[in-house]
Amino acid sequence: MKKTIITLLFLISVSMFGQMYNPVKWSTSVEKISDKEYVLKAQAVIQSGWHLYGQYIEEGGPSRTAFTFKNTKKNFELVGKTTEEKGHEVVDKIFDMKIKYFEDKALFTQKIKFTSDAVSNVAGEVEFMVCDDSNCLPPTSEELTFKIPTEKKVASAEETAISKEDSTVTEEKIVAQTEEKTSNKEVHSPKKNESRGLLTIFILAFLSGFAALLTPCVFPMIPMTVSYFTKQSKTKAAGIRNAMIYGISIVIIYVLLGSIVTAVFGADSLNALSTNVWFNLIFFILLVVFACSFLGAFEIVLPSSLANKVDSQADRGGLIGIFFMALALAIVSFSCTGPIVGTLLVEAASKGGIAPIVGMLGFSIAIALPFSLFAAFPGWLNALPKSGGWLNTVKVVLGFLELALAFKFLSNADLVLQLHWLEREVFLAIWIAVFGMLAFYLFGKITLPHDSPLNHISVGRLGFGLLVLTFTIYLIPGLWGAPLKLISGFPPPMHYSESPDGLGGSKISNESSNSSLPEGAEHGPQNIITFHDYDKGMEYAKKEGKPVLLDFTGYACVNCRKMEELVWSDSKVLNTLNNDVVLISLYVDDKKELPESEQYTSETTGKKIKTVGNKWSDLQIKTYKANAQPFYVIVDHKSESLTEPSAYNPNIEEYYNWLQSGIKNFKK
Repeated sequence: MKKTIITLLFLISVSMFGQMYNPVKWSTSVEKISDKEYVLKAQAVIQSGWHLYGQYIEEGGPSRTAFTFKNTKKNFELVGKTTEEKGHEVVDKIFDMKIKYFEDKALFTQKIKFTSDAVSNVAGEVEFMVCDDSNCLPPTSEELTFKIPTEKKVASAEETAISKEDSTVTEEKIVAQTEEKTSNKEVHSPKKNESRGLLTIFILAFLSGFAALLTPCVFPMIPMTVSYFTKQSKTKAAGIRNAMIYGISIVIIYVLLGSIVTAVFGADSLNALSTNVWFNLIFFILLVVFACSFLGAFEIVLPSSLANKVDSQADRGGLIGIFFMALALAIVSFSCTGPIVGTLLVEAASKGGIAPIVGMLGFSIAIALPFSLFAAFPGWLNALPKSGGWLNTVKVVLGFLELALAFKFLSNADLVLQLHWLEREVFLAIWIAVFGMLAFYLFGKITLPHDSPLNHISVGRLGFGLLVLTFTIYLIPGLWGAPLKLISGFPPPMHYSESPDGLGGSKISNESSNSSLPEGAEHGPQNIITFHDYDKGMEYAKKEGKPVLLDFTGYACVNCRKMEELVWSDSKVLNTLNNDVVLISLYVDDKKELPESEQYTSETTGKKIKTVGNKWSDLQIKTYKANAQPFYVIVDHKSESLTEPSAYNPNIEEYYNWLQSGIKNFKK
């Protein structure tokens, strides 16, 4: 049975991934003007997608860039103010005001005049803040050293990172110099960068495209299309050229789709909807529909009239005709590629920025590559496996994976509402059933509507079936409280469970589980005594004489769960969280409405603060100029930071050292 779906929603973020970034690298140089006058130059190299704020921003906005020059011996005097390049001026979506920012690179200069001789360098410091389309990192500072050239010329490249003659020094050199300069400094958080995240998206998208290529809707088209180009073209070279244009057209079509998603759904919208219950439910329903289609219940197809119109345009010939042939392939194969593209766009959109474009680029390259390669080397067509039942097997496997992924979205909605309908044991039971059925399918014990008769099981199918069965068995101990670190972040957290201590209380609890709970506290992740009320947590911390660990988190935050299950479970970290700090977990996606008397309009964003989650999110943005989770701050009883904030950091040793540094500063 076939059903027609005219339009599918092109999809938004489902889970918020908090990460720590270090997107700005600083380097210095000095230009000599006269015997006494010099120009100090500080250049920032900014990672793609991030922007650095200028020096002149109104109060209430993001932290502006500010320079200070240490002149304790009064060896020089500043001439004028620190100047900056033109930059960009826009109305910032988060702070709702006109601000100036810089992308890629920014150069700041300060003219000085020496009042004494024998000065070899000038020490300075820059305090700055950077944001991308979805996150703002907390303000940070970095020490700068300006080496004064000894000769009457601009400092050489060996003396400084940027010279007058080579002001376009490469980013790689600047990064290397900055890392060398800061190699002895204590680092509390990992250097994550956007390019790495985009590379991951690209690789996953490419693999998804390869999976789509091996479906019954696409794979048989390879020899047919390549044969058409090679036979219809007057020369072999023309056939190869046309096939390559065909492949490029496929890339253009899917990248255009990613561009539309990026344009329609801006980063702010993605953040606002990332934990929205209704959108999570919509995604759940869509993926269940996708899964049923792959399993053979029905086919998702676009209207035949649209396919006919596009196909008629393909007869025009030339470049336009080839482009419409590629568009016809995208439409005809929609029943197989549509669910994969939809799921991919959900995950890519959750990253924000240009991730959907990068995702569609990876997906389309995997689809287009075979057409170009086989056109260039038509002899390879003989080595292609013949179409058959194995193509439907690929489609069914994808259906089971879509079904398993769908319940992650349903879990997000349940976590945000705190309904406790889909607790950890129920979620794991569903996954065990789904992957168990997939294993039975691969072993030929069950068949689905479009399957061909299975006389024997191939070695590849048997191996994959054993892998799925192993994974299924691995999930089973999770019902009794096993942490299942391999899939940490996907199931609901350990404490969101029918039996937080494991079924029958068999799980070994930590020290705090045996102690009486203070007023307003509960057992949180890893059974740590946790407060969700800021004031009650601070009051208890004062009583106990301990520093406070503020944990800005979210019910649907995958990386928050990974930190709690992978890092907080470490014996050293867990002992510290149990005994040396008071944990206050503030859920920014808590949908409980505040009493009307406590609702207000944010001074920072101008938005109405109606829910508990809005309140904690506004606190994070206003106080720390950051809105990504997880986000950790160690504070004293006056709410003053004891060390730099930290974010997602799966390195247990670094996170433990960060905790200890805050505790040490509290005891001073």
